[in-house]
Amino acid sequence: MSFESAMRAIIVPEDPVEFAKSFFLEAAKKAIEEHGSFSVALSGGSTPKALYGKLKECKDSLDWSKVKLFFSDERTVPPTDQDSNYHMAITSGFEALPIPKNQIFRMKGESDPAKGAKEYEELIKKEIPEERFDLILLGMGDDGHTASLFPGTKALDETSRLVVENEVPQKNTVRITFTFPLLKKAKNIMFLATGEGKREMISKVFKDINDTYPSGRVRCDHSKVLWVLDKASAADLQTN
Repeated sequence: MSFESAMRAIIVPEDPVEFAKSFFLEAAKKAIEEHGSFSVALSGGSTPKALYGKLKECKDSLDWSKVKLFFSDERTVPPTDQDSNYHMAITSGFEALPIPKNQIFRMKGESDPAKGAKEYEELIKKEIPEERFDLILLGMGDDGHTASLFPGTKALDETSRLVVENEVPQKNTVRITFTFPLLKKAKNIMFLATGEGKREMISKVFKDINDTYPSGRVRCDHSKVLWVLDKASAADLQTN
């Protein structure tokens, strides 16, 4: 099942994680064929974690030496911390894949998130032509946040910086995050949002016309933003 709008392509496959794996691999193959490498920014969350577990089974499906891994946001914790998005992605699947270590770029926010954000922005400018990722993976929180763009936070109003530190009072912490100006440059953006717990917010985001929720504000200049849902999270879309 699929839905279309001016900004989004919404698909509800039988197996969302398997679909996401195929989309990831096809986007990577196309990018490598076109310009010799594949730049992808990863997200945290339970559904992306399942995707990373699927990808580790695909050692022979892609030239992983041409892949560059980035991260769309990070907590201000060391890379060995269980709460680190980097740690989750690496241990869930990417450590099993033959990606050169110097092509895995983590956000360094454990000591000084402002410095870490600036360094990551400069890294993107150096490594990513036109700051245009081939693929950015995103998830959505129950409050409608994505990356570390939380409702009511300062980073939502950023108009020029690509990566910023973002104070998140509702979590009593500071995060490093991609901004809307960087997200909109991507060639492809894929959201993964599954489970009954996402159902209410999915309905709110897709019906909202005022950009109330950060996830709903994500735009992509080069393609429609792809949302991959399951039957539970999309249930209200099927009945309304």
